[in-house]
Amino acid sequence: MDLDPDLAALRPLGGFFVLRTTGAAGADPVRRLPTLADAYADTRSDVYGAPLTFRVEVVARRLRAPEPRVSASIAQLGLAARLWSAALGCAALYGRVPDLDPGLLRWDPDTRAPDDLWLTEVRALPGTAAVLTDAVLHAHLRPLGDALRARYGIAAGLLWGNAGSALAGAARELDRWARGNGRGEVADRARALTAELFAHPLLSRTGTFAGTAFRRRSCCLYYRAPGGGLCGDCCFTRPPRAPSE
Repeated sequence: MDLDPDLAALRPLGGFFVLRTTGAAGADPVRRLPTLADAYADTRSDVYGAPLTFRVEVVARRLRAPEPRVSASIAQLGLAARLWSAALGCAALYGRVPDLDPGLLRWDPDTRAPDDLWLTEVRALPGTAAVLTDAVLHAHLRPLGDALRARYGIAAGLLWGNAGSALAGAARELDRWARGNGRGEVADRARALTAELFAHPLLSRTGTFAGTAFRRRSCCLYYRAPGGGLCGDCCFTRPPRAPSE
């Protein structure tokens, strides 16, 4: 099935999967939003200044995060979840994916989860694991991780663990929706693609993936936020205690 201009097939899957498109509305306020290419370079925008820094600070205020690396981790996890969900959802539903070049995706860093993304042009690509790897892993998660490590000193293993967790979460939700709506072929395609993606060296080291279950080898640090806890795929079975406790 060809991609439609509005990517309407993604809408029933929920907010993490939806990818808005601007079509001919390039002159509307969306055009003032930074692109993800701007965010990874932290290029200043008219609306939010340095957008990636702005996003980390927004997450920090909302979580009351005790240190910047906590909010940087959660910000990255949320964006990774959006990118994997949209890409995997398109590949499983359409058999095609749109070109997700960071320069084509506009982003509002001031929204609550899920991150608000706008695709300014729909260019169809094959919905293969190799294309998904290039479109998400290399085009987005590498430069995003590089930027966050440089600014916040956050560990690479933690960020790649977030990437694996986000992919597994997208696959699990897509499988649940597909089987609940009698779309077994979509569930099968999503599982096959996810298994191929987890064979990539950057993801295979992040945890153990089987079927739709995932157990990561790192922690996203959410437990360090007030009222936070452990995620379902965390490497810990109970929150670590600080050395002074």
